[in-house]
Amino acid sequence: MSLSRETDTKDQEDLKVDSRDSSRNDTSTQEKEPLPPIVFSSPSAFVSSFAARWKSIWTRSFILSLLAGQVVSLCITCTNVTTTELVNRGWTLSTTQGFFTYFSLFIIYTPYTMYKYGLKGWGKLVLRDGWRYLILGACDVEGNFLVIRAYQYTDLLSCMLLDAWAIPVCLFFSWLYMGTKYHWTQLLGVFICIGGLGMLVASDEITSKSWEAVAKGKGDAFMIAGATLYGFTNATEEFFVRKRPLYEVRFFVMSFPSSADLARLQVVGQLGMWGLIVNGIQASALEWRDMKQVPWTGEIIGILMAFTAAMFILYTVAPLLYRMASSAYYNLSLLSSDFYGLLFGLFLYHYRPYWLYFISFAVVICGLITYFWHSRPEEQGVNDPKAPEYLAKLRGGPIVDPITDEEQGTIPTLAGRD
Repeated sequence: MSLSRETDTKDQEDLKVDSRDSSRNDTSTQEKEPLPPIVFSSPSAFVSSFAARWKSIWTRSFILSLLAGQVVSLCITCTNVTTTELVNRGWTLSTTQGFFTYFSLFIIYTPYTMYKYGLKGWGKLVLRDGWRYLILGACDVEGNFLVIRAYQYTDLLSCMLLDAWAIPVCLFFSWLYMGTKYHWTQLLGVFICIGGLGMLVASDEITSKSWEAVAKGKGDAFMIAGATLYGFTNATEEFFVRKRPLYEVRFFVMSFPSSADLARLQVVGQLGMWGLIVNGIQASALEWRDMKQVPWTGEIIGILMAFTAAMFILYTVAPLLYRMASSAYYNLSLLSSDFYGLLFGLFLYHYRPYWLYFISFAVVICGLITYFWHSRPEEQGVNDPKAPEYLAKLRGGPIVDPITDEEQGTIPTLAGRD
Protein backbone atom coordinates (compact mmCIF):
# COMPACT_ATOMS: atom_id res chain seq x y z
CA MET A 1 0.00 0.00 0.00
CA SER A 2 2.80 2.42 0.85
CA LEU A 3 4.63 1.53 -2.35
CA SER A 4 1.53 2.39 -4.38
CA ARG A 5 1.22 5.76 -2.64
CA GLU A 6 4.90 6.52 -3.23
CA THR A 7 4.50 5.65 -6.91
CA ASP A 8 1.43 7.86 -7.26
CA THR A 9 3.25 10.72 -5.54
CA LYS A 10 6.25 10.32 -7.82
CA ASP A 11 4.02 10.24 -10.92
CA GLN A 12 2.21 13.39 -9.82
CA GLU A 13 5.55 15.11 -9.24
CA ASP A 14 6.64 14.11 -12.75
CA LEU A 15 3.41 15.51 -14.14
CA LYS A 16 3.90 18.79 -12.27
CA VAL A 17 7.49 19.13 -13.46
CA ASP A 18 6.46 18.66 -17.10
CA SER A 19 3.54 21.04 -16.65
CA ARG A 20 5.93 23.61 -15.16
CA ASP A 21 8.35 23.14 -18.08
CA SER A 22 5.54 23.57 -20.60
CA SER A 23 4.25 26.71 -18.88
CA ARG A 24 7.72 28.23 -18.75
CA ASN A 25 8.33 27.40 -22.39
CA ASP A 26 5.04 29.01 -23.43
CA THR A 27 5.87 32.07 -21.36
CA SER A 28 9.33 32.37 -22.85
CA THR A 29 7.82 32.19 -26.33
CA GLN A 30 5.34 34.96 -25.55
CA GLU A 31 8.05 37.23 -24.11
CA LYS A 32 10.29 37.03 -27.18
CA GLU A 33 10.76 40.26 -29.03
CA PRO A 34 9.06 40.54 -32.42
CA LEU A 35 11.15 40.25 -35.53
CA PRO A 36 12.67 43.56 -36.71
CA PRO A 37 10.33 45.35 -39.15
CA ILE A 38 11.30 46.08 -42.73
CA VAL A 39 11.72 49.83 -43.30
CA PHE A 40 10.93 51.24 -46.76
CA SER A 41 11.67 54.91 -46.08
CA SER A 42 14.99 54.84 -47.98
CA PRO A 43 17.21 52.31 -49.79
CA SER A 44 19.79 52.31 -47.00
CA ALA A 45 17.11 51.85 -44.33
CA PHE A 46 15.61 48.99 -46.33
CA VAL A 47 18.97 47.25 -46.68
CA SER A 48 19.85 47.63 -43.00
CA SER A 49 16.40 46.51 -41.81
CA PHE A 50 16.44 43.57 -44.24
CA ALA A 51 19.84 42.51 -42.89
CA ALA A 52 18.57 42.79 -39.31
CA ARG A 53 15.53 40.63 -40.15
CA TRP A 54 17.71 38.08 -41.94
CA LYS A 55 20.01 37.83 -38.93
CA SER A 56 17.15 37.56 -36.45
CA ILE A 57 15.47 34.57 -38.09
CA TRP A 58 18.57 32.37 -37.75
CA THR A 59 17.73 31.16 -34.25
CA ARG A 60 18.41 27.73 -32.84
CA SER A 61 14.79 26.70 -33.33
CA PHE A 62 14.91 27.81 -36.96
CA ILE A 63 18.13 25.91 -37.69
CA LEU A 64 16.83 22.78 -35.96
CA SER A 65 13.54 23.00 -37.87
CA LEU A 66 15.44 23.37 -41.14
CA LEU A 67 17.67 20.39 -40.33
CA ALA A 68 14.76 18.23 -39.14
CA GLY A 69 12.91 19.00 -42.37
CA GLN A 70 15.86 17.80 -44.41
CA VAL A 71 16.14 14.66 -42.27
CA VAL A 72 12.55 13.65 -43.12
CA SER A 73 13.18 14.56 -46.76
CA LEU A 74 16.23 12.30 -46.80
CA CYS A 75 14.19 9.52 -45.17
CA ILE A 76 11.55 9.81 -47.91
CA THR A 77 14.31 9.48 -50.49
CA CYS A 78 15.62 6.35 -48.74
CA THR A 79 12.14 4.80 -48.80
CA ASN A 80 11.80 5.56 -52.53
CA VAL A 81 15.20 4.02 -53.30
CA THR A 82 14.58 0.89 -51.23
CA THR A 83 11.11 0.45 -52.74
CA THR A 84 12.62 0.67 -56.22
CA GLU A 85 15.21 -1.94 -55.28
CA LEU A 86 12.50 -4.26 -53.98
CA VAL A 87 10.48 -3.92 -57.19
CA ASN A 88 13.59 -4.59 -59.28
CA ARG A 89 14.04 -7.85 -57.37
CA GLY A 90 10.45 -8.96 -57.86
CA TRP A 91 9.15 -8.05 -54.37
CA THR A 92 5.92 -6.07 -54.93
CA LEU A 93 3.86 -6.37 -51.75
CA SER A 94 3.03 -2.68 -51.28
CA THR A 95 0.76 -3.16 -48.24
CA THR A 96 2.89 -5.79 -46.53
CA GLN A 97 5.91 -3.53 -46.92
CA GLY A 98 4.38 -1.00 -44.53
CA PHE A 99 3.48 -3.67 -41.97
CA PHE A 100 7.01 -3.77 -40.59
CA THR A 101 7.03 0.02 -40.10
CA TYR A 102 3.85 0.04 -38.04
CA PHE A 103 5.02 -2.99 -36.09
CA SER A 104 8.28 -1.25 -35.14
CA LEU A 105 6.42 1.89 -34.03
CA PHE A 106 4.02 -0.20 -31.97
CA ILE A 107 6.61 -2.45 -30.34
CA ILE A 108 8.87 0.44 -29.27
CA TYR A 109 6.57 3.34 -28.37
CA THR A 110 3.48 1.57 -27.02
CA PRO A 111 5.30 -0.21 -24.16
CA TYR A 112 6.80 3.13 -23.14
CA THR A 113 3.33 4.67 -23.03
CA MET A 114 2.14 1.71 -20.94
CA TYR A 115 5.06 2.29 -18.58
CA LYS A 116 4.13 5.94 -18.06
CA TYR A 117 0.34 5.49 -17.96
CA GLY A 118 0.17 2.11 -16.31
CA LEU A 119 -1.83 -0.73 -17.84
CA LYS A 120 -5.10 0.64 -16.51
CA GLY A 121 -4.36 4.14 -17.80
CA TRP A 122 -3.31 2.81 -21.19
CA GLY A 123 -6.51 0.76 -21.36
CA LYS A 124 -8.51 3.90 -20.63
CA LEU A 125 -6.61 5.67 -23.39
CA VAL A 126 -7.52 2.96 -25.91
CA LEU A 127 -11.17 2.86 -24.86
CA ARG A 128 -11.70 6.61 -24.73
CA ASP A 129 -9.49 7.89 -27.53
CA GLY A 130 -8.76 4.81 -29.62
CA TRP A 131 -11.30 5.75 -32.28
CA ARG A 132 -9.39 8.96 -33.02
CA TYR A 133 -6.16 7.09 -33.59
CA LEU A 134 -7.98 4.40 -35.57
CA ILE A 135 -9.10 7.08 -38.03
CA LEU A 136 -5.57 8.51 -38.14
CA GLY A 137 -3.96 5.09 -38.62
CA ALA A 138 -6.44 4.00 -41.28
CA CYS A 139 -5.95 7.21 -43.29
CA ASP A 140 -2.18 6.87 -43.02
CA VAL A 141 -2.25 3.25 -44.23
CA GLU A 142 -4.57 4.00 -47.13
CA GLY A 143 -2.61 7.11 -48.11
CA ASN A 144 0.57 5.04 -48.42
CA PHE A 145 -1.28 2.33 -50.33
CA LEU A 146 -2.91 4.72 -52.83
CA VAL A 147 0.31 6.60 -53.57
CA ILE A 148 2.25 3.39 -54.21
CA ARG A 149 -0.55 2.20 -56.50
CA ALA A 150 -0.53 5.53 -58.34
CA TYR A 151 3.12 5.05 -59.29
CA GLN A 152 2.13 1.79 -60.99
CA TYR A 153 -0.42 3.45 -63.28
CA THR A 154 0.54 7.05 -64.05
CA ASP A 155 3.78 8.75 -65.09
CA LEU A 156 6.43 10.43 -62.93
CA LEU A 157 5.40 13.96 -63.93
CA SER A 158 1.84 13.47 -62.70
CA CYS A 159 3.01 11.76 -59.52
CA MET A 160 5.33 14.61 -58.55
CA LEU A 161 2.88 17.39 -59.34
CA LEU A 162 -0.20 15.77 -57.83
CA ASP A 163 1.69 14.74 -54.70
CA ALA A 164 2.08 18.46 -53.94
CA TRP A 165 -1.72 18.55 -53.48
CA ALA A 166 -1.01 17.41 -49.90
CA ILE A 167 0.28 20.92 -49.10
CA PRO A 168 -2.99 22.90 -49.59
CA VAL A 169 -4.93 20.05 -47.97
CA CYS A 170 -2.67 20.25 -44.94
CA LEU A 171 -3.02 24.05 -44.81
CA PHE A 172 -6.81 23.72 -44.93
CA PHE A 173 -7.07 21.15 -42.13
CA SER A 174 -4.59 23.09 -39.99
CA TRP A 175 -6.88 26.10 -40.34
CA LEU A 176 -9.93 23.93 -39.60
CA TYR A 177 -8.49 22.30 -36.47
CA MET A 178 -6.40 25.06 -34.94
CA GLY A 179 -7.59 28.24 -36.65
CA THR A 180 -4.12 28.78 -38.13
CA LYS A 181 -3.79 32.13 -39.91
CA TYR A 182 -1.20 32.31 -42.65
CA HIS A 183 0.74 35.48 -43.38
CA TRP A 184 1.29 36.39 -47.01
CA THR A 185 5.01 35.67 -46.63
CA GLN A 186 4.17 32.10 -45.60
CA LEU A 187 2.03 31.68 -48.71
CA LEU A 188 4.87 33.17 -50.73
CA GLY A 189 7.21 30.58 -49.23
CA VAL A 190 4.76 27.85 -50.30
CA PHE A 191 4.71 29.13 -53.88
CA ILE A 192 8.51 29.41 -53.97
CA CYS A 193 8.84 25.79 -52.80
CA ILE A 194 6.34 24.66 -55.42
CA GLY A 195 8.36 26.62 -57.98
CA GLY A 196 11.40 24.59 -56.94
CA LEU A 197 9.32 21.44 -57.39
CA GLY A 198 8.47 22.60 -60.90
CA MET A 199 12.18 22.84 -61.67
CA LEU A 200 12.70 19.33 -60.36
CA VAL A 201 9.90 18.07 -62.58
CA ALA A 202 11.40 19.88 -65.56
CA SER A 203 14.78 18.31 -64.79
CA ASP A 204 13.27 14.83 -64.76
CA GLU A 205 11.49 15.49 -68.06
CA ILE A 206 14.61 16.86 -69.73
CA THR A 207 16.72 13.91 -68.57
CA SER A 208 13.95 11.47 -69.61
CA LYS A 209 13.46 9.86 -66.20
CA SER A 210 9.72 9.49 -66.59
CA TRP A 211 7.90 6.39 -67.81
CA GLU A 212 4.85 5.70 -69.91
CA ALA A 213 1.53 5.82 -68.08
CA VAL A 214 -0.37 2.51 -68.05
CA ALA A 215 -3.70 4.08 -67.02
CA LYS A 216 -3.13 7.80 -66.49
CA GLY A 217 -6.64 8.70 -65.30
CA LYS A 218 -6.72 5.89 -62.77
CA GLY A 219 -3.22 6.64 -61.52
CA ASP A 220 -3.92 10.38 -61.19
CA ALA A 221 -7.06 9.64 -59.18
CA PHE A 222 -5.08 7.37 -56.86
CA MET A 223 -2.43 10.06 -56.39
CA ILE A 224 -4.95 12.82 -55.62
CA ALA A 225 -6.74 10.60 -53.10
CA GLY A 226 -3.46 9.55 -51.50
CA ALA A 227 -2.17 13.14 -51.31
CA THR A 228 -5.46 14.23 -49.74
CA LEU A 229 -5.11 11.56 -47.05
CA TYR A 230 -1.49 12.59 -46.50
CA GLY A 231 -2.48 16.23 -45.92
CA PHE A 232 -5.29 15.17 -43.59
CA THR A 233 -3.13 12.83 -41.49
CA ASN A 234 -0.27 15.33 -41.21
CA ALA A 235 -2.55 18.13 -39.98
CA THR A 236 -4.44 15.76 -37.65
CA GLU A 237 -1.24 14.43 -36.15
CA GLU A 238 0.01 17.98 -35.59
CA PHE A 239 -3.25 18.77 -33.81
CA PHE A 240 -2.79 15.73 -31.57
CA VAL A 241 0.85 16.42 -30.71
CA ARG A 242 0.08 20.05 -29.85
CA LYS A 243 -2.85 19.12 -27.61
CA ARG A 244 -1.65 15.97 -25.89
CA PRO A 245 0.25 16.03 -22.55
CA LEU A 246 4.02 15.79 -22.39
CA TYR A 247 4.76 13.77 -19.30
CA GLU A 248 5.93 10.60 -21.02
CA VAL A 249 8.29 12.15 -23.57
CA ARG A 250 11.57 11.77 -21.65
CA PHE A 251 12.61 9.10 -24.14
CA PHE A 252 14.96 11.35 -26.08
CA VAL A 253 17.67 13.70 -24.80
CA MET A 254 18.02 16.35 -27.49
CA SER A 255 18.50 20.12 -27.57
CA PHE A 256 15.23 21.12 -29.12
CA PRO A 257 13.62 24.49 -28.32
CA SER A 258 11.78 23.10 -25.30
CA SER A 259 13.55 20.46 -23.24
CA ALA A 260 10.26 18.91 -22.08
CA ASP A 261 8.68 19.40 -25.50
CA LEU A 262 10.53 16.68 -27.40
CA ALA A 263 8.20 14.14 -28.98
CA ARG A 264 4.66 12.89 -29.01
CA LEU A 265 5.47 9.26 -28.34
CA GLN A 266 1.95 8.41 -27.27
CA VAL A 267 0.58 9.61 -30.60
CA VAL A 268 3.23 7.67 -32.54
CA GLY A 269 2.61 4.55 -30.45
CA GLN A 270 -1.13 4.70 -31.02
CA LEU A 271 -0.61 5.42 -34.72
CA GLY A 272 1.66 2.38 -34.90
CA MET A 273 -0.82 0.13 -33.08
CA TRP A 274 -3.90 1.03 -35.11
CA GLY A 275 -1.91 1.27 -38.33
CA LEU A 276 -0.57 -2.22 -37.61
CA ILE A 277 -4.10 -3.59 -37.21
CA VAL A 278 -5.50 -1.92 -40.35
CA ASN A 279 -2.41 -2.72 -42.39
CA GLY A 280 -2.36 -6.34 -41.22
CA ILE A 281 -6.01 -6.88 -42.13
CA GLN A 282 -5.56 -5.29 -45.55
CA ALA A 283 -2.34 -7.16 -46.31
CA SER A 284 -3.81 -10.51 -45.32
CA ALA A 285 -6.88 -9.85 -47.46
CA LEU A 286 -5.13 -8.57 -50.60
CA GLU A 287 -1.67 -10.08 -50.60
CA TRP A 288 -1.78 -13.40 -48.75
CA ARG A 289 -1.33 -15.38 -51.96
CA ASP A 290 1.58 -13.25 -53.16
CA MET A 291 3.35 -13.60 -49.81
CA LYS A 292 4.08 -17.23 -50.73
CA GLN A 293 5.31 -16.39 -54.24
CA VAL A 294 7.64 -13.41 -53.77
CA PRO A 295 11.30 -14.07 -52.93
CA TRP A 296 12.37 -13.84 -49.29
CA THR A 297 16.14 -13.82 -49.71
CA GLY A 298 18.64 -12.29 -47.31
CA GLU A 299 19.08 -9.37 -49.70
CA ILE A 300 15.33 -8.69 -49.75
CA ILE A 301 15.14 -8.81 -45.97
CA GLY A 302 18.08 -6.40 -45.70
CA ILE A 303 16.38 -3.91 -48.04
CA LEU A 304 13.15 -4.26 -46.05
CA MET A 305 15.08 -3.50 -42.86
CA ALA A 306 16.57 -0.38 -44.48
CA PHE A 307 13.11 0.74 -45.61
CA THR A 308 11.67 0.15 -42.14
CA ALA A 309 14.55 2.04 -40.46
CA ALA A 310 14.04 5.06 -42.73
CA MET A 311 10.28 5.07 -42.10
CA PHE A 312 10.82 4.64 -38.35
CA ILE A 313 13.09 7.71 -38.27
CA LEU A 314 10.60 9.67 -40.36
CA TYR A 315 7.65 8.83 -38.09
CA THR A 316 9.75 9.69 -35.04
CA VAL A 317 11.10 13.01 -36.29
CA ALA A 318 7.79 14.16 -37.82
CA PRO A 319 6.07 14.89 -34.44
CA LEU A 320 9.15 16.82 -33.35
CA LEU A 321 8.90 18.92 -36.50
CA TYR A 322 5.18 19.45 -35.94
CA ARG A 323 5.91 20.85 -32.49
CA MET A 324 8.89 22.93 -33.60
CA ALA A 325 7.25 24.30 -36.74
CA SER A 326 4.10 22.86 -38.35
CA SER A 327 2.78 20.04 -40.50
CA ALA A 328 2.66 22.44 -43.46
CA TYR A 329 6.38 23.06 -43.11
CA TYR A 330 6.89 19.29 -42.93
CA ASN A 331 5.22 18.87 -46.32
CA LEU A 332 7.22 21.72 -47.82
CA SER A 333 10.45 20.14 -46.61
CA LEU A 334 9.63 16.94 -48.48
CA LEU A 335 9.81 18.82 -51.79
CA SER A 336 13.60 18.69 -51.60
CA SER A 337 13.63 14.88 -51.58
CA ASP A 338 14.19 14.64 -55.33
CA PHE A 339 17.56 16.34 -54.93
CA TYR A 340 18.65 13.67 -52.46
CA GLY A 341 17.31 11.13 -54.92
CA LEU A 342 19.82 12.51 -57.41
CA LEU A 343 22.64 11.93 -54.92
CA PHE A 344 21.56 8.31 -54.47
CA GLY A 345 21.27 7.96 -58.23
CA LEU A 346 24.85 9.13 -58.74
CA PHE A 347 26.16 6.16 -56.76
CA LEU A 348 23.52 3.47 -57.40
CA TYR A 349 22.32 4.13 -60.93
CA HIS A 350 25.15 6.31 -62.28
CA TYR A 351 22.92 9.29 -63.08
CA ARG A 352 24.48 12.28 -64.75
CA PRO A 353 23.52 15.35 -62.67
CA TYR A 354 21.59 18.05 -64.51
CA TRP A 355 22.39 21.63 -63.52
CA LEU A 356 18.73 22.50 -62.87
CA TYR A 357 18.63 20.07 -59.93
CA PHE A 358 20.97 22.25 -57.87
CA ILE A 359 19.05 25.44 -58.64
CA SER A 360 15.73 23.79 -57.77
CA PHE A 361 17.11 22.59 -54.42
CA ALA A 362 18.31 26.14 -53.63
CA VAL A 363 14.86 27.50 -54.57
CA VAL A 364 13.13 25.05 -52.22
CA ILE A 365 15.46 26.02 -49.35
CA CYS A 366 14.75 29.72 -50.07
CA GLY A 367 11.04 28.93 -49.87
CA LEU A 368 11.51 27.23 -46.50
CA ILE A 369 13.38 30.29 -45.19
CA THR A 370 10.66 32.60 -46.56
CA TYR A 371 8.06 30.56 -44.70
CA PHE A 372 9.64 31.73 -41.43
CA TRP A 373 10.27 35.29 -42.59
CA HIS A 374 7.32 36.74 -40.64
CA SER A 375 7.30 34.55 -37.53
CA ARG A 376 9.64 32.13 -35.80
CA PRO A 377 9.10 28.36 -35.97
CA GLU A 378 7.82 28.19 -32.39
CA GLU A 379 5.23 30.86 -33.25
CA GLN A 380 3.66 28.80 -36.05
CA GLY A 381 1.16 27.21 -33.68
CA VAL A 382 0.05 27.10 -30.06
CA ASN A 383 1.21 24.20 -27.92
CA ASP A 384 -1.48 23.61 -25.31
CA PRO A 385 -0.93 20.12 -23.85
CA LYS A 386 -3.55 18.94 -21.37
CA ALA A 387 -3.68 15.74 -19.40
CA PRO A 388 -6.64 13.40 -20.02
CA GLU A 389 -9.34 13.72 -17.40
CA TYR A 390 -9.54 9.97 -16.92
CA LEU A 391 -5.79 9.78 -16.31
CA ALA A 392 -6.02 12.56 -13.74
CA LYS A 393 -8.66 10.53 -11.90
CA LEU A 394 -6.43 7.46 -11.98
CA ARG A 395 -3.59 9.51 -10.54
CA GLY A 396 -5.75 10.57 -7.62
CA GLY A 397 -7.23 13.89 -8.69
CA PRO A 398 -6.94 16.70 -11.21
CA ILE A 399 -3.47 17.69 -12.34
CA VAL A 400 -2.72 21.26 -11.31
CA ASP A 401 -0.16 23.52 -12.90
CA PRO A 402 2.04 24.65 -9.97
CA ILE A 403 2.64 28.06 -11.58
CA THR A 404 -0.81 29.05 -12.86
CA ASP A 405 -2.81 26.90 -10.40
CA GLU A 406 -5.00 25.83 -13.32
CA GLU A 407 -6.32 22.31 -13.62
CA GLN A 408 -5.16 20.37 -16.69
CA GLY A 409 -8.36 18.79 -17.87
CA THR A 410 -9.84 16.99 -20.86
CA ILE A 411 -8.46 16.27 -24.29
CA PRO A 412 -9.99 18.27 -27.14
CA THR A 413 -11.93 16.31 -29.75
CA LEU A 414 -10.85 15.86 -33.33
CA ALA A 415 -12.35 19.19 -34.31
CA GLY A 416 -10.73 21.01 -31.42
CA ARG A 417 -13.75 21.29 -29.13
CA ASP A 418 -14.31 19.69 -25.73
